[in-house]
Amino acid sequence: MSSLLPHILQVEGKGNGIKTVIVNMTDVAKSLNRPPTYPTKFFGCELGAQTQFDAKNDRFIVNGSHEANKLQDMLDGFIRKFVLCPECDNPETDLHINAKKQTIGNSCKACGYRGMLDTRHKLCTFILRNPPEDTGSAKKKEKKSKKKDKENGSSDGEAANHNDIDAPDAVDRDDDDEDWAEETTEEAQQRRMEEISTHAKNLTLSEDLEKPLEERVNLFYNFVKHKKEDDAVDSSDKEILAEAERLDVKDMAPLILTELLMDENIRDQIKKYKRHFLRFTHNNKKAQKYLLGGFECLVKLHQSQLLPRVPLVLKDLYDADLLEEDVILAWAEKVSKKYVSKELAKEIHAKAAPFVKWLKEAEEESEGSGADEEEDEDNVEVVYSASVRELKVETVKPEKPAEEEDDFDIDAI
Repeated sequence: MSSLLPHILQVEGKGNGIKTVIVNMTDVAKSLNRPPTYPTKFFGCELGAQTQFDAKNDRFIVNGSHEANKLQDMLDGFIRKFVLCPECDNPETDLHINAKKQTIGNSCKACGYRGMLDTRHKLCTFILRNPPEDTGSAKKKEKKSKKKDKENGSSDGEAANHNDIDAPDAVDRDDDDEDWAEETTEEAQQRRMEEISTHAKNLTLSEDLEKPLEERVNLFYNFVKHKKEDDAVDSSDKEILAEAERLDVKDMAPLILTELLMDENIRDQIKKYKRHFLRFTHNNKKAQKYLLGGFECLVKLHQSQLLPRVPLVLKDLYDADLLEEDVILAWAEKVSKKYVSKELAKEIHAKAAPFVKWLKEAEEESEGSGADEEEDEDNVEVVYSASVRELKVETVKPEKPAEEEDDFDIDAI
């Protein structure tokens, strides 16, 4: 249970009107196979707070502002008491309400357990008044059952009420075994637990979102730093992305990642952490600009090693699709002292000039190739180049003297 961290809650209002909105309670409850009102009401019972439900607008509210660790403990408590099987600790369970006897039965699809819940918890009163609705295949079976009853001459009124039964009867009722067999394999059980964990991780207090940008950036910095210290950063690209989105610092994330994950060995690290950076820079020009800023900061820290290699590193970033051509060209147009001194920024741009020049020429060549294609058809040859492109089609102009040819070789820098 320790991995089920509450992550996306929203605190609204002030003073006596403050309340905590559980943003994605519907998804969490769905993974637990319980109505979203149940865990919300459970929080209210544990906290002694009023709760509000607005299922239509997907808003499940607990009055007051509540700390994340408290909600963590409460969510774990709800899962232990009202979701997991007491015999096998599997979440593949169903609740069955007997309104007449005021009992709540519990049955497990994985191990066949049948038993009764202890109804002393305050939530049980709420469950008895608001029994869970049948969903999915159960609904389909209900339709089939009604159709069968009609064919056998039974009216809808005579049909069995599947909610008003005790747990032992519930297990023996006409639920199709083929569905159960599919869900009770060890793999399916593991997937189910992972699904619960994933959804539960999407609960959080968004009090952090109300903090200034600098504080949110520091929170993200510390999150990635701890991952690195725990040697968990390599496989945490999705978690890092989720945390950046939670703190609303996604655009700035490459700046932080560059500082924490890269050093003078940046060329090797680009390959190693390409996936991490792509999660932020893909189709995001703002994030790419922050990546360039992070690179400038890195050059400042390791000036003797990285300054001579600026064009090669830019080429690596370009090859890895972490930087788009137009972003690099726009960056090259203006020397900025946003990240480093004006003097160092000028040096970095001067070192980058050969690569930028090649990039511009490659762009112009690409733009002009279409118009001149038919005209130059007889004067075209394919040449191997050590440039970014492995193969390049070049137009051969015999009238041009050999000494004037000055093709740029990016790897010769």
